[in-house]
Amino acid sequence: MILNQRDPIWVYPKVDPEWHKQIVQEFSIHPVTAHILASRNFDTLEDIHNFLYAKLPDLLDPHLFQDMDKAVDRVLHALKNHENILIYGDNDVDGITAAALLTEFLRFIGANVFYYVPNRNALKLSILLDALGYAAANECKLIITVDCGITAASEIEEAVRRKIDVIVTDHHEPTAKLPHCIATLNPKLINSTYPNRNLTGVGVAFKLAHAITNALILNGSISPSKVDLKRYLDLVALGTIADMGSLLGENRILVRYGLRQLRKTKRIGLVKLFTVCDLKLGDITPIDIASKVAPRLNSLGRIADPRKGVDLLLIRDPVGAESLAKELDLNNIERQKIERRDSDDVDHMILNQPLLLHQKAIILYSDKWHPGIIPIITARIAKQYNRPTVVISIDQGVGKGSIRTIPEFPLLPHLRENADLLENFGGHDFAAGLTIREENIALFRDRFIKAANSLLKEQDIVAKLHLDAKIQFGDLTFDFMESFNLLEPFGNENPTPILYCDARQIWPPKIVGKTHLKLYLEQNDRMLEGIAFGMAEKRGRLLKKNLTLHIAFTPQINNFLNKASIQLHVRDFQAAGVSAKDD
Repeated sequence: MILNQRDPIWVYPKVDPEWHKQIVQEFSIHPVTAHILASRNFDTLEDIHNFLYAKLPDLLDPHLFQDMDKAVDRVLHALKNHENILIYGDNDVDGITAAALLTEFLRFIGANVFYYVPNRNALKLSILLDALGYAAANECKLIITVDCGITAASEIEEAVRRKIDVIVTDHHEPTAKLPHCIATLNPKLINSTYPNRNLTGVGVAFKLAHAITNALILNGSISPSKVDLKRYLDLVALGTIADMGSLLGENRILVRYGLRQLRKTKRIGLVKLFTVCDLKLGDITPIDIASKVAPRLNSLGRIADPRKGVDLLLIRDPVGAESLAKELDLNNIERQKIERRDSDDVDHMILNQPLLLHQKAIILYSDKWHPGIIPIITARIAKQYNRPTVVISIDQGVGKGSIRTIPEFPLLPHLRENADLLENFGGHDFAAGLTIREENIALFRDRFIKAANSLLKEQDIVAKLHLDAKIQFGDLTFDFMESFNLLEPFGNENPTPILYCDARQIWPPKIVGKTHLKLYLEQNDRMLEGIAFGMAEKRGRLLKKNLTLHIAFTPQINNFLNKASIQLHVRDFQAAGVSAKDD
């Protein structure tokens, strides 16, 4: 059930013509591509050059992390003394890939490594404590957290009391109390000396591996030719894309080269997973990862055993890999069933309580919903209604909440203001999680909604469609697509560009796949097809003869029967009126 929402407001780009001209001349790129760069607020030629052409040697020095030397020294101590190390990862794709990366790397250099990934569905107030027994049973003297740990100060104190050293590698915003451990590697620490705040958990893990490699080469323990860190970039790309990491700056380099590695990966588990996803290895895109690969890996953390995700990334047995990949697929099918059930319940709740949408934030809670599914539902509701949204699953008096928001309402200040009501919270300004006792939910809801109502304006909660550049059909050539592809990889903070123009509809649109529209559009005697996903219900607006449309779209190359053509992925349209031209 999709409840109707207002059409988005189109936000047109504003570009200085002289700056646009300078970009075209400097880089000899298509004027529309230059317009996209200018509309995205690149304001120096150096920034544009780095965006378009940065390479692996341009990655930042891992030793810019202020605690990196301490972390490296402690790992080398464990290596020298044959101590067992436990890698403790979060249970999402970022955590799973980070755990796999450090486990594989440390084993490669000769360390004794175990890994542990918690199952979050028990709704326990503390997670890291689960691993301490596992660490003790395996005589681990060192725990390295990946993609978690920055909010686990008291749990880490308990580890230290048990004479287990801890290195925290994380990328989430710290809370007031920092863990007392050997080293804390987090680019979001208040006094961080690392320039890239936007590394994901797997990105920080890669930096630790890089720094350890540097130290081993420097002290002569290993030959530079023996370690190829590029082999781990497929995991970095997978985790960064799945975690919605910013695809600008250093992350862009990591993901660009990581995608190349992914398309030729030797990880048999990933190859089998791509087969299950019906993906061709050499053509993997960020959209494929976000829409097909990540949900299957995430399904483990949501409804099953996330440790199997690390198993899949490390396995070398083809038969076992195929079995694991099929299990992930079945888990994902089960996850989809649970998601549909709980999504329908959430939609009915909103439909039956229309006053919910009179507020500028949405908070929903129930003891019926599966805790592993609520992040997916929260993201959908926040996007659908363009409001800060909290969805809480309650079990045995404890609520696990997922939060998503809009740019005008960053989350962490409000979570800190309500820390007295929360057992725990963590995350980013635009995606976070919390744990709360059931008796505190109503007061938290009232405070959160009051803050949103006072800070947000009416136009803030209307969806926006940000346009990048105007283009004519005559410019939509394969040469242009080459220039357009310079801007890849697309993802968070580097979204797929949206172009716009006017075009005449030459035939009524056709409904395809029950929910999509195929449009037949013409401009200056050139006809192009457009596909508008999920817009079948808008067909009635397009049945007038000779209708001219304002269309917002992303061009893409469609390969059908070995013939390539340019097709428009239509993001939105507005009726401009009836054309004077007659059929």
